[in-house]
Amino acid sequence: MIRETTRPTLSGLIVIPILLALLAGGVLGIAAGIRDARPAVIVFWLVATAAGTLLGALGFVVVAPNEGKVMQLFGAYAGTVRQPGLRWTNPFLTARRVSMRVRNFESSKLKVNDLDGNPIEIAAVVVWRVVDTAEALFQVDNYENFMHVQTEAALRNLATSYSYDSHEDSHMSLRANAKEIAEHLKKEVQERLDQAGISVIETRISHLAYAAEIAQAMLRRQQASAIIAARQKIVEGAVGMVEMALAKLSAQKIVVLDEERKASMVSNLLVVLCSDHGTQPVVNTGTLYP
Repeated sequence: MIRETTRPTLSGLIVIPILLALLAGGVLGIAAGIRDARPAVIVFWLVATAAGTLLGALGFVVVAPNEGKVMQLFGAYAGTVRQPGLRWTNPFLTARRVSMRVRNFESSKLKVNDLDGNPIEIAAVVVWRVVDTAEALFQVDNYENFMHVQTEAALRNLATSYSYDSHEDSHMSLRANAKEIAEHLKKEVQERLDQAGISVIETRISHLAYAAEIAQAMLRRQQASAIIAARQKIVEGAVGMVEMALAKLSAQKIVVLDEERKASMVSNLLVVLCSDHGTQPVVNTGTLYP
């Protein structure tokens, strides 16, 4: 594993006066050679001044904020310059720029099967940044393409691990548990990108829908499941209300009902409480018993 190391550098503002002084000395040496008519001295100072100026100029590196310059010496990794500004280092080093700014990636809409085997469309947004420039450049061939491919692979794996929707509170679903699903996706993407020197800041699902070929059928199924779930709640509440009404009537001795009348009353109350539409009241003006 190639880990990032810091490359020591000098401030370019300090090196510039030194280079100017060397250039001025070279000009004075050339002038002295011309004055003394000494061609060898003139050639020496010309070559020395040109070589020194060229090497000095090649050593300058400009580093922007939130940016790293990865330095290589004849192919070998020689450290990373992160300090922003005009810096000066070994002129024989070559520099490669790596941005460490926060970036967004939105995956394409993927068609996959959820845990129940239903085809769905899903897409995600990943907020990421490079934290290790050496790993990003030397551990993978192209860290941006690597991040894109691994993110979509993690998203496919996530979609197959959960159902699109679930009416049971104990089961997580892609639609109902968006926050938990996003955390799971972040963890899985981060595990895949650790070797590329990339840190995942945030992930979230940006698109989630049934595939077009089953969208209408699944909508009807979803509506039926919702109706059944609602009916279960209504029945549970109605039974509780009937039980409470019978208990209060008996405790307060408002009326004494035999088992047959209790059954009739329970039936009427359940019809009223569980009906989809408003019931029409019937007033009994006669006696309770025939």
